[in-house]
Amino acid sequence: MMRLVRSFVPPSPLAGRLATQSLLFAVGEGTFMTGSAVFFTQVVGLSAAQVGLGLTLAGVAAFLAALPMGKLVDRFGPRRMWAVSAAGQAAMFSVWPFIGDFRSYLTMAIGMEILGALGGASHGAYTIDVLPPEERVTSRAYMYSALNAGFTLGSLMGGIALAFDSNDVIRMVPWFTTLVFAVNAVWILRLPRAPHDLRTAEERKVKIPGPGALRNVGWLLVTFFTGVLWTNQVLLHLVIPLWLVEETDAPRVLLAFLFGTNTVMCIFLPMAAARGITDVRTALRATRFSTMFFVISCLITLLTHDTVGWLTIALVWLGHVTVTGAELYLSAASWSFEADLMDPRRRGEYQGAAELTGTLGRVWAPAVYTFLAMEWGAAGWLVIAGIVVVATAGLVPSARAAQRHLERHGEPVPA
Repeated sequence: MMRLVRSFVPPSPLAGRLATQSLLFAVGEGTFMTGSAVFFTQVVGLSAAQVGLGLTLAGVAAFLAALPMGKLVDRFGPRRMWAVSAAGQAAMFSVWPFIGDFRSYLTMAIGMEILGALGGASHGAYTIDVLPPEERVTSRAYMYSALNAGFTLGSLMGGIALAFDSNDVIRMVPWFTTLVFAVNAVWILRLPRAPHDLRTAEERKVKIPGPGALRNVGWLLVTFFTGVLWTNQVLLHLVIPLWLVEETDAPRVLLAFLFGTNTVMCIFLPMAAARGITDVRTALRATRFSTMFFVISCLITLLTHDTVGWLTIALVWLGHVTVTGAELYLSAASWSFEADLMDPRRRGEYQGAAELTGTLGRVWAPAVYTFLAMEWGAAGWLVIAGIVVVATAGLVPSARAAQRHLERHGEPVPA
């Protein structure tokens, strides 16, 4: 009971303020995303194919913008760029109700994703820059709990808007998100300035010494392999639900309980999973725990093809719980990799590079995993598990290479 109570207490006052920001962001984003399908098709008047195409092209634009956005963060400071991103997104959400064709929708979607890339790089660089080393992982875990709580609340609010079954109500959802994101931008500006925010205009004009993030091959490999491990989200949100519907006798209503369990675990357990993760060595250990849970999930789920009744229900649920365990341990490990393997002078650029290689590590998974599971059956699940095991093995030499790169170029490397 005391451990449960402690999960609501921030590790520090600053962690509490950062968690509030995570909650604000997730409430706004979650509310809009819940009603976005209805908004784009019924209010804007787009077809489902146009919505999908726009999101795909916007994702490509964000991928290409990740590194330039990271460099902007390094030059102008993470808090400043983070606030610019939040304010820019608030302004763009306010325009959504006036969009009426595919061209304007595509322009908006691309702009939103580019601003999101700037915000992601800024957020990652700021939190590492401003938090003491001994608090980084536990604080990020607390923020992750707040983020999931915010998405849950946002989904609830979006669901209430959908329950009115009125396009006029749905049209108001972007304005609600505008308000939340505007408050979010103000909240960010009220956070303390990080060391990289304190540089003068003259200092910002000076070129950052040393090689860029793309020269650190170890870091690129770490983030690529971590991207492969993040394909646990593909199992969670796509492959296991499809498997349940197509290959088992489990009732479809079980899907609601699966996602509900995942939400509860991701609110209450991140700090427990992050306990003891303080450096690269312990982060690598956490990735092994993550992979163990991933493999167990694959083994449990493949068995449900031949089970019946309550045994199927129990095994599918357990498979979903174990893959959530993989998510929790990988989250904690990823925060430690970011804190310890990035050049402190180029954290924004390193965040941008991580977005590039991390995307390459996971973008293929929906098609490949779906084919393997649905067409190859048990053998396919074993191949999926094998892919993640290989990626985990590749993390060890990659992390060491990233550390050696920082040592060669005069950057401190944690023991």
